[in-house]
Amino acid sequence: MKAFAELYAELDATTSSNAKLAAMQNYFAQAAPQDAAWAVYFLSGGRPRQLVPVRVLRELAVAYSGLSPWLFEESYQAVGDLAETISLVLPESSHSSDAGLAVWIEEKLLPLRGEPPQALALALPALWSQLDRSSLMLCIKLITSSFRVGVSKLLVTRALASMAGLDSKRVAQRLVGYTDLSNRPSAASYLKLIAPESTDEHAQRGGQPYPFFLAHALSQPVDHFEALLGPASQWQIEWKWDGIRAQVVKREGRLWIWSRGEELVTERFPELESLVHGLPDGTVIDGEIVAWKAAPAGTEDAFDPQAPSAPSVQPFALLQQRIGRKTLGKKILDEVPVVVLAYDLLEWNGEDWRNQPQARRRTQLEQVLADCNNPVLLESPVLTGEDWLDLARQREASRSLGVEGMMLKARDSLYGVGRTKDMGVWWKWKVDPYSVDAVLIYAQRGHGRRASLYSDYTFAVWDGPANSTERTLVPFAKAYSGLTDEEMRQVDSIVRKTTVEKFGPVSSVKPSLVFELGFEGIALSKRHKSGIAVRFPRMLRWRRDKSVDEADNLATLQDLLG
Repeated sequence: MKAFAELYAELDATTSSNAKLAAMQNYFAQAAPQDAAWAVYFLSGGRPRQLVPVRVLRELAVAYSGLSPWLFEESYQAVGDLAETISLVLPESSHSSDAGLAVWIEEKLLPLRGEPPQALALALPALWSQLDRSSLMLCIKLITSSFRVGVSKLLVTRALASMAGLDSKRVAQRLVGYTDLSNRPSAASYLKLIAPESTDEHAQRGGQPYPFFLAHALSQPVDHFEALLGPASQWQIEWKWDGIRAQVVKREGRLWIWSRGEELVTERFPELESLVHGLPDGTVIDGEIVAWKAAPAGTEDAFDPQAPSAPSVQPFALLQQRIGRKTLGKKILDEVPVVVLAYDLLEWNGEDWRNQPQARRRTQLEQVLADCNNPVLLESPVLTGEDWLDLARQREASRSLGVEGMMLKARDSLYGVGRTKDMGVWWKWKVDPYSVDAVLIYAQRGHGRRASLYSDYTFAVWDGPANSTERTLVPFAKAYSGLTDEEMRQVDSIVRKTTVEKFGPVSSVKPSLVFELGFEGIALSKRHKSGIAVRFPRMLRWRRDKSVDEADNLATLQDLLG
């Protein structure tokens, strides 16, 4: 545990990728395989479920530290991180445990899940007393499933590849699925990550998917496209669907569905299980799981997003209702059926097709879908246009079709790993976000390096038009990104001067600041006072030129719903 805590401190103390890479290489070169296995898991984004309720941790920290509850809460608000706060207020201990990370996780921490508060009150202080301050902070982060450090999975991949003398793409392939909740890291699984390449490795993959190839954002004006990308005829153009990116894997007579987050989600989509009978072994398809509406009885069944009587993709908000449930009853399955819109073929007849050109993969995919002939696996249509301007005109229909824009894929491109350029480039040509002018009404201090700043904001719009004498501000969105550091410091200063009331960590402020908020989607919501829910809100700009009275109202948001 101590060695991993020291690695965490090194990674947290620098923004240099080379320094982080060197720190991880040094750790992996010295760590026991069972400890390295868990380190890879956490550094790559793996998070086991919370082991102890936060409420219990806070109560124990108050009791064990001797602080008054109000003083602990004030300390927490000042620090901004629960694990760091607890590690600072508890009595400092010398490090007396020689156990490694694996022993701490498997024998000391995982058994805490489900224990009653009385048992936790005995077990936790005994564990805490064995750790120095930095190891204690790390321990609590692991208990609360809040471990985060500024390391990308790509950087972890590079560290392992460099240490083991392997191609980083091979390590990336082996890492797929490593952080899934169903996977338990072990010395054997770690040694497989860094083992020399073998000729039969591909045949032993079981249900493992491939690393997802990701697109770059394209924000240039359309009249620059010809110079930047060449003629449109060299590109495969598709709609950018608003669903769940997934790979369908059929091997050894079994079917696996993997999300882009490398979670195994087969059980979440039982209607897709029928594909086990239609797809041949050794098939991997990349596509999008979307909420689906069948065509009206007696109408054409062909999928054409622009045909009013055809089957159609439904808003992501419906799909979100389904994936947010712990259990899937018949009612929700009937109300929100799903299909896979397939757009790439990664494996065919057991052979890795990622090094085949995009155009060839697409042609073979169409044949696979025709042979499968299953209504839950459909082809994502390829769009055509005379030139980029023609495609730009078609893209203007994105909002009405419920899509996010277009995907551009070079016809000769190979299928790479992550967001890379060496395998040919994919671009996402998204439509501009929705936007409204909203008023900041609540603020809360951030976490980590933002713990001393009011950086998390709640925004509101008016519930009536400008000529109304009794209108009020109705909250509808929270946002914390989009401002420069200097702007955030200025807003923090204004929040402190205009606070009128406090509710725990939240400050209610006098309405004085207007911001243009951007968001990707909007839907009706029974959970929110405004009746509206927006997706991925962020601050586009500070509207210093607008007064609070000039901010938008609910009617503006309701118009966007149309």
